[in-house]
Amino acid sequence: MWHRKVIAVGALAVAGTLLAGCGGSGGAGGKSTVTMWTYPVIIDEKQHRAFWDAAEKEFEKENPKVDVKVEILPWANRDEKLTTAMAGGKGPDVGYLIPDQLPKYAPNIEPYDEHISPEAKQAYRPAALKAATVDDQLMGAPLLMSSNPLICNKKVFDAVGEKDFPATWDDLLKLAPKFKAKGFDIITYNGDATATLNMTYYPLLWQAGGDVFSKDGKSVAFNSPQGVKALKFLRTLADDGYTEKSALTKANLNIEQTRIGRNKVGCTWQHVPIEVEKFWGKENIHVVGPLKDDQQVAYGTVGSLSMFKKAGDKDAAAKWINFVTAKKTMDDYDKKSGFFSPLDGNELYAGDPVNGQMEKSLNKVNVGPLYEKARDVMGVLSPEIQAALTGKKSPAKALEDAEKAAKGITG
Repeated sequence: MWHRKVIAVGALAVAGTLLAGCGGSGGAGGKSTVTMWTYPVIIDEKQHRAFWDAAEKEFEKENPKVDVKVEILPWANRDEKLTTAMAGGKGPDVGYLIPDQLPKYAPNIEPYDEHISPEAKQAYRPAALKAATVDDQLMGAPLLMSSNPLICNKKVFDAVGEKDFPATWDDLLKLAPKFKAKGFDIITYNGDATATLNMTYYPLLWQAGGDVFSKDGKSVAFNSPQGVKALKFLRTLADDGYTEKSALTKANLNIEQTRIGRNKVGCTWQHVPIEVEKFWGKENIHVVGPLKDDQQVAYGTVGSLSMFKKAGDKDAAAKWINFVTAKKTMDDYDKKSGFFSPLDGNELYAGDPVNGQMEKSLNKVNVGPLYEKARDVMGVLSPEIQAALTGKKSPAKALEDAEKAAKGITG
């Protein structure tokens, strides 16, 4: 759930036209074969492989007529592998997906409502179900969740002589001059145009009460008073020197070289505890919760397991998915990967002063727009956000120009 894991959770699902000999085909001795593609969500490779090996064995013991084959693919070149799999008919029966992949591959995904019991569906957090739903159809069974609320560095607040942590935009702006006077930034904003806006501009847009798309998804909605307000807020942070200037345009992947890694930043919503603990010390991490302006909301994601329409044995594939997403197996996976449970009220880190607080933000998570053209729209909006942050355009002009470009995408 942490930033590096949010990237990890960005594993693409594979949709597949499955041909004879591919996943789901009959195996030796009349067995069904269920193939699944996933990615290194558990960072330790040996631990990840061991988890799936054990899960396969336990499942196959309970279902002796099914062979499960879990393939752990690398993150690199996953788009190319997806394209090749779809073209060659070698996709899996089951794939690990994140929310913004669901609309794109929805035509290839088996709707999951008929494969999950009402009790199992009702047990999920509403935010998790919403993230896995396209056109009122459940596109998979949620497996894990993440959240990026505001976290602050107690060490920095002590150095500034401040005891109150910001909960709103106004709080942040009131504290900013005091931090600047002491040589600290109140916030960090990694504005690299190649980074996902889900982690940068969109949370502020949502907090202002705005959204990226119209409700029907047929047009964009970011060029609004709320969108301009969010961008003006960022522009104020940049112009008044309340955030690191270089980070506005170029990402530094070596966190130890950044001001946040050198304990020069008060707060962030773009990093999570596991990233900063080495530099701040866990005892100095204070989880505030999602920032608020008009709304209190944070970005987060949901990883789900989806079945593809041409799976050779849908009943066997559904049994496997339901086995993995049953509480016992899913809790084990979520703990080992450092993610959170998508089950409502299921606290995996109760008593942990950091992760226990992170869990409390899960019901305030927005996973980002769930429309097929979402990534394309992000591609035209990102450079305009950059233009506003660097002073080349006003916030209003930047969003106006982005809207014009987006119309060529959405029609």
